[in-house]
Amino acid sequence: MDAKRNDLTTGPIIGKLLRFALPLLLGTLVQQLYSTVDLIFVGNLIDSSASAAIGASTLLITCLIGFFGGMAVGAGVVIAQSYGERDHGKLKRAIHNTAALALTGGVCLAVLGWLLAPGYLRLIRTPQEISANAASYLRIYFLSLPSIVAYNFGAGILRALGDSRSPLLAQLIGGLVNVAADWLFLRVFANGVNGVAWASLFSQTVAALLVIRKLRHSDSAYALCIREIRFDPALLKKTVGIGLPAGAQALVITLSNVVVQAHINSFGRDAIAAFTAYFKVELIIYLPIMALGQAVMTFAGQNHGAGQPERIRRGTRDCLIISLIMTAVLSAVSLIFGAQLFRLFVKEPSVIALGRQIIAVTFPFYVFYPVHQILGDSMRGLGRTKVPMLIVLVNLCLIRTALLFLTVPRFHSIRTVAAVYPVTWGLTAVCMLAYYLMLRKSETHQGPDPNQP
Repeated sequence: MDAKRNDLTTGPIIGKLLRFALPLLLGTLVQQLYSTVDLIFVGNLIDSSASAAIGASTLLITCLIGFFGGMAVGAGVVIAQSYGERDHGKLKRAIHNTAALALTGGVCLAVLGWLLAPGYLRLIRTPQEISANAASYLRIYFLSLPSIVAYNFGAGILRALGDSRSPLLAQLIGGLVNVAADWLFLRVFANGVNGVAWASLFSQTVAALLVIRKLRHSDSAYALCIREIRFDPALLKKTVGIGLPAGAQALVITLSNVVVQAHINSFGRDAIAAFTAYFKVELIIYLPIMALGQAVMTFAGQNHGAGQPERIRRGTRDCLIISLIMTAVLSAVSLIFGAQLFRLFVKEPSVIALGRQIIAVTFPFYVFYPVHQILGDSMRGLGRTKVPMLIVLVNLCLIRTALLFLTVPRFHSIRTVAAVYPVTWGLTAVCMLAYYLMLRKSETHQGPDPNQP
């Protein structure tokens, strides 16, 4: 890797952030396109029942992966800070500690998911007509989770070192494998939703192997050596201390989405298919926000290690401004072309009509999202994960769940379900901004103790 290119502690802030964020965006887009391509194939070659089966299944997958994704955040922060400190010995130990965590987590995740699948589908009241397909899809998909975790942790290591291009290349190749495998299993073998799961297994494994290969052939100071993969107690404690709140946040948010899914399921098959497509359509807005958030987190981590708080503040401000402008433009364009976007995933006019109702409620208020995401990720890069976690959990989980139980029985429509999203985004943005400004005022933001909230 080119150390100068990957170093975010020097040079023009906006240029470096955007060059770092663009491969993140493209890589995340390709990763999300795995399931998007699945839905396009299923929606056009099978029917909305198959789409609904995948939609009802994916929340559990997101829940389990999200927890270990949060742990990967902790690992990435530790690695980025070590890189900024120029402590190569600590950096190499952190990389191998992360590899041990990924290996252990991936296997545990596959076993746990397999065991939880039947009970989960009953818990969210999956309609009987799609439950068999959903269960079958989940069982096969769990075989790919070790590869998914390995890719996400490996990509997190590379990004923490300032390399966002190699994960993108791995995802591009994996994405091509996914398209070919979807065509083979659905069109040639006619395996239905099971074929989608098998396609995911092959494509995710290819992406994981490419990332591992890159890590093994990196600069000797950072290279992954299989024989050296082991837990480092001190670094594991720090990684868990930062990553556990982020993992718990992802886990609980997804569990709250299970509550949302249960309410969606009460409206029947068309509503399930409409929300499943909606969660794909919104990626047009969501993914750029996430890419900039990941960029600012690595940026903050490296510059925190290098002791440059003012550079962190400038980078956070610039990322937030860019994200707000981008979100406003993409939201407007998506509202205008909503019907065409939904038509990519579903064919039934009734489902498309429901999807347009959902975006009419949510997209005008999406500008709240980058406020809490960018500010939260900046603080996570410094090791401050506890208070941002609490802010997100209270607003996006507790308040969102309470609103659903209070409003849906009285105003029984999918617009009511959709409305809880912008309300809770706004509350989260206000709280995150208040906390960030409080840190700025107290100067704590310049040098936080990662062990403190």
